[in-house]
Amino acid sequence: MGIKIIATNKKAYHEYFIDEVYEAGLVLTGTEVKSLRQGKVNLKEAFCRIKDGEVFINNMNISPYEQGNRENHDPTRVRKLLLHHEEIAKLTRKVEERGLSLVPTKIYFKESRAKLEIGIGRGKKLHDKRETLKEKQHSRETARAIRDHSRG
Repeated sequence: MGIKIIATNKKAYHEYFIDEVYEAGLVLTGTEVKSLRQGKVNLKEAFCRIKDGEVFINNMNISPYEQGNRENHDPTRVRKLLLHHEEIAKLTRKVEERGLSLVPTKIYFKESRAKLEIGIGRGKKLHDKRETLKEKQHSRETARAIRDHSRG
């Protein structure tokens, strides 16, 4: 069994320079896991916080499970992330010292366990975002030109 990517946070790569990434487990309820398996999750507005030596993800929207009953979950509840103590200490130092942010970049299943990839991000300025868009557009145009040229 490999990795099945459920959702990626494209906005994170647009808003931040992602320096390092960490893999974290998620504390979820049963209906949340079932909704994740259906791909009903949104990471766009999500962010991570460190509080009392634990890491939490806020604003990650996991849609309620359709077949769920009164046991269904709150879609945007705060969820705990599972990381090693050393990793949490390292993240805390980086966030406090340099003013970096913890940004969720990807959610996926790895061997039937839900995992969240969190990146340490430095905020981009407006001109950096424009530069990224120009590079992306240029690479698209180049790929299109190569494809059209090879077709003849």
